[in-house]
Amino acid sequence: MSDDARRDGPPPFDRPFDGEDTKQRVYGAVLHAREPMTAAEIAERADCSEESARTHLSFYTDLGIVIYHDGRPARYERNDDYFEWRRMNELANEHTVEELQARVSELTDQIKAYRAEYDADSPGDVDVLDYDAENVDDVYADLGDWATAVEERRLHERARQEATSSTAPSHG
Repeated sequence: MSDDARRDGPPPFDRPFDGEDTKQRVYGAVLHAREPMTAAEIAERADCSEESARTHLSFYTDLGIVIYHDGRPARYERNDDYFEWRRMNELANEHTVEELQARVSELTDQIKAYRAEYDADSPGDVDVLDYDAENVDDVYADLGDWATAVEERRLHERARQEATSSTAPSHG
């Protein structure tokens, strides 16, 4: 493979943050972490010094992007509530109340269809082993799409409520 082909494609799997500055590599390491990590562990993943990782982690903690857990050693983790708030805010700012309501309605219809198709209230209530082996992949895909629809509807509804309250006249 030529060097040009490598530059155009995704970074190597073992070094996904190549080409990024230290701040971005630390951010990426935190985002990809599945559990709280020490500054040393994050520094190793971000390919930087532990002190540099701590500096950037402190910045991200101040912004609310990262949660700091005091202890010996201290640990850091991604603040999922921040990212949910950010996504909800983006939806509320980029769409009208009517667009958000329409999307909530579409997602509600999708969820109702999945409930009817699988005779279940949620994806977690479906036993994949009840289906023929040749259909299992399709069932898993449906369950993933169903769970995504539930989450998206929740975020769109929150965004709709936020957009509605921010455009409502104040009574002061």
